[in-house]
Amino acid sequence: MIAPDMATMLAFIVTDADIAPPVLKALLNLHVRTTFNSVTVDGDTSTNDTALLFATGASGAPRIGRVGDRRLKEFSAALDAVMLDLAHQLVKDGEGATKFVKVTVEGAASPASARKLAKSIADSPLVKTAIAGEDANWGRIVMAVGKTEEAVDRDRLAIRFGPHVAAVDGAPSPTYDEAVMSAYMKNAEIDITVHVASGRASATVWTCDLTKRYIEINGDYRS
Repeated sequence: MIAPDMATMLAFIVTDADIAPPVLKALLNLHVRTTFNSVTVDGDTSTNDTALLFATGASGAPRIGRVGDRRLKEFSAALDAVMLDLAHQLVKDGEGATKFVKVTVEGAASPASARKLAKSIADSPLVKTAIAGEDANWGRIVMAVGKTEEAVDRDRLAIRFGPHVAAVDGAPSPTYDEAVMSAYMKNAEIDITVHVASGRASATVWTCDLTKRYIEINGDYRS
């Protein structure tokens, strides 16, 4: 069950810097939305969800006591990288997962809309099973986009799998090559980009495929 905000996840991050608790909290809140809260394995949530950030001060460096401290810039970037890597590991370790999938929505009306659209695609069982079957089934992506009822210009909708265009202007791409697309879908890591042509906002969610092994693991599980 991985689908933040409440995922079956315990994350502990430790630094030897000396940083005040309010500053740590601000940094954690800043980065958690685009890392731990932007991954999903099956769309189901859990009551066990904790991410803790500790600063021991063991480095002996001068204390950072405010968010505006210039020294935080490098630390903040490093923290974001660590949190994103841990979030990606959660997805790659998903039950029965064989493929790591990055879903990006571009051209949305707002950041919230972009996030909702990306999450809908990433959580769709039909999209996830198509990926497991190594099928670039862009029709299922259109379905996942449409059911959100978010603002989408269907006549300008575009979908890519990696660098390969599957749909453009709401229709099959004239450059679509089944052999090339099939070869791409065999990769262990898949990038899906959807442009909805309704604004300038974007969002990314990471997920995995949905395989028979997932069903076996959860079908055999007894509490």
